[in-house]
Amino acid sequence: MTIEIKAPTFPESVQDGSIATWHKKPGEAVSRDELIVDIETDKVVLEVVAPADGAISEIIKDEGDTVLSNEVIAKFEEGAGGGASKDEGGKEEAAEEKKEEAPKEESKGDGDQLVNPAARKLADEKGVDLSSVKGSGKGGRITKEDVQKAEKAPAAAPAAAAAEVSTSGGERVEKRVPMTRMRKRIAERLLDASQSTAMLTTFNEVNMKPVMDLRKNYKDLFEKKHNGTRLGFMGFFVKAAVEALKRYSAVNASIDGNDIVYHGYQDIGVAVSSPKGLVVPILRNAENMGLADMENNIRDLGVRARDGKLSIDEMTGGTFTITNGGVFGSLLSTPILNPPQTAILGMHKIQERPMAVDGKVEILPMMYLALSYDHRLVDGKEAVGFLVAIKEMIEDPARILLEV
Repeated sequence: MTIEIKAPTFPESVQDGSIATWHKKPGEAVSRDELIVDIETDKVVLEVVAPADGAISEIIKDEGDTVLSNEVIAKFEEGAGGGASKDEGGKEEAAEEKKEEAPKEESKGDGDQLVNPAARKLADEKGVDLSSVKGSGKGGRITKEDVQKAEKAPAAAPAAAAAEVSTSGGERVEKRVPMTRMRKRIAERLLDASQSTAMLTTFNEVNMKPVMDLRKNYKDLFEKKHNGTRLGFMGFFVKAAVEALKRYSAVNASIDGNDIVYHGYQDIGVAVSSPKGLVVPILRNAENMGLADMENNIRDLGVRARDGKLSIDEMTGGTFTITNGGVFGSLLSTPILNPPQTAILGMHKIQERPMAVDGKVEILPMMYLALSYDHRLVDGKEAVGFLVAIKEMIEDPARILLEV
């Protein structure tokens, strides 16, 4: 029985995608629900699995091709395995032969090896030298699995490459890699934010000692009470942001054409760095979450973002965003807005500094905070007031509980 394999149904915010990697070749045996192809969109990489036990009989969309929502990308033969269906009068065989020939012409490594497109793409991303990789595929072809093994192997190849560069008489090496759809979309959004908004940033600093003392005193009890959920800093900032957004509704609003949309809820986006770029999963209705729920959800979203398991719905929407450059050592930065939102909070590295307290110098763990906002909607008074409210709640966490 022949089954059409189609691209998933894309949300309205996603117009199309492109074939990133075919994990199975025509005729190769596939088990039900086994991953056969990755489709990359502007926001996430979608996985398409086998509908049944069998084999792909024909690939219609090759790697790099653009696909639309629910478009047929391949044909699948249920019950087949080890060879394509013969009902098509040899068409699959010819198609496979053609597919094999094309890479030979355009996918050769430094030593004239045959390289699968997916393997070449992964090698470019990971910086693996293909000339040092031994192919295990048909005719010595280098596969994606060969590149993955080479990446995990002891770093002998980079040393050889370094030696080659040092003895080449000053040769300057360059590498050109195609930009992924996600990276292109991130670039477009950042450029659009800087060109279409009146973005301004205000700064402040916060004494982290009260929160650090609170964590120190209660982290073990908190973890035990909430089934292993760790008490981190992000939960406090999300909680403080929720309370501050209730007081300053313009910071929680968005601009839609000539209209201002005021949101009666707080959907907080938490920026997470993933291997494919920065993504912003959303904590829906954060105003209804306790600290443990926030920490648990933040951790879950972060793990799935790094594993590429987030859905498009989980990254769509949001009324306010928090980004933490401090995890990478950033001391101060100006975060860029995430349209159509009107503000974004930037957290930074905690660093001990001498501070004047009641006429005395004390060494305190301080963090710089930055609030970028759209001056078309948010005035300076509101932006500064919002940031001061967060500072006061972090420096006196009891304010969060008392909502003062």
